[in-house]
Amino acid sequence: MLRLAGKRAVAAAASSCSSLRSHTSLCNSFSPITNRPHCTNAPPNTNPVAVQMINYAFSHARSQKSDGSYAEALLVLEQGISNFQGVDKSSEDAIGMVLLAMATLLAERGDYVDAIDKLQLVQELNVASISLRVAAMEALVGLHLQMEKDIAASEIADNCLQFFKDNHEDDDATCRKLHLRAKAMKGLVDLVNGNLESAKSSYEGCHYSVDDGSCFGQVALSYGEFLHSSGDFSLAKDLYQKAIKVSQEKNAPDSSSVAAAGMVSEEVILGATCALGQLHTHSGNFQEAEEVLTQALKKAEEHFGLNHPKVGAVLTCMALLYGHNARLHGASSLLIQEGLYRRALDLLKAPTLDTDVGADIQTNRSDVMVLTRGGYAQALQVQQNRKDEGERMKKWAENTWRNRRLSLYQALEITEPSKVPVIDTRIERVL
Repeated sequence: MLRLAGKRAVAAAASSCSSLRSHTSLCNSFSPITNRPHCTNAPPNTNPVAVQMINYAFSHARSQKSDGSYAEALLVLEQGISNFQGVDKSSEDAIGMVLLAMATLLAERGDYVDAIDKLQLVQELNVASISLRVAAMEALVGLHLQMEKDIAASEIADNCLQFFKDNHEDDDATCRKLHLRAKAMKGLVDLVNGNLESAKSSYEGCHYSVDDGSCFGQVALSYGEFLHSSGDFSLAKDLYQKAIKVSQEKNAPDSSSVAAAGMVSEEVILGATCALGQLHTHSGNFQEAEEVLTQALKKAEEHFGLNHPKVGAVLTCMALLYGHNARLHGASSLLIQEGLYRRALDLLKAPTLDTDVGADIQTNRSDVMVLTRGGYAQALQVQQNRKDEGERMKKWAENTWRNRRLSLYQALEITEPSKVPVIDTRIERVL
């Protein structure tokens, strides 16, 4: 019976996603939020039935972490949308919340196209609150960055910022917080593009929200990554710890904290923990780095399952830790490094070395994968009997590396504080 239900759920979810895809273009079509409700309408109407339905769907999908359990959870949420449609104007917030939840589940399974469809539908709701719209835009930016559609991500972030520029309502506390999230979106895009000066402008004012306790986890993490990339390790550490603390709080401070896809609290906690572990590595605190990255690995495996690509991203951070420690202190960890790199490359779905050198690798998380392969090459090159294999791998990685801020050599050698790679597990990119 359960297997039959799973098949029916898969078919229903697939049919629904197929019909919705026509509403949007994957890369550069999105509904503007200008001429939509103002910030004074920000708090969404919390529908207890919708909340209960969402919590059940999340619990069911993640309890088994199987295609069937996720499909059944999506079917429950689809039915919920049908029940809410046409009830009254306030039901649009409930529909928006359910759509965000569906996008989150789809993104967790790597179905980014259908996740984007759901987020686009939030933008098309007539009277949904601005909090829901900003959450959808934020998630859209993250998913497009994850898919390496950086131009589209930038356009979405700019569109969201334009709304706040056109509607001068920052006197409203909720609107100010949402505006900070919009600025953090743009800052993250700038970081991916290697434009630290532009990112600095985007994060102006973020430190005030940190000081007064109103900062959200997404903002604290992105701001911390900017500081980390700029070489300000001390303040970055504080921001990462703040992101973890805020995101672990069970009771959200207010409605403006609603989020979706890679920006939900679980993803922020994982991202901040992994970033903190990387910061310890870059600071030479290898014991602390190992402890924190082990925590990150546990969180990734528990939330996503043992075979998820995000587990591979954390394993890469651990392998880089052991490699850096070995170069500085002569620690013997080649077997550990190789095991971590091999497993990470498998989870990241790396192409074979037979792939043409310098080819345009059409895969998500390609820069994380290339960094992983570059680190693996280093581990092989110090072994006399595997130098040739290491050289071939190094050449492949150097010719495939596309990061705009760092060369592959800088990313692997860590020669100065402002030239360190930061892997953001939310978007699976190297900043």
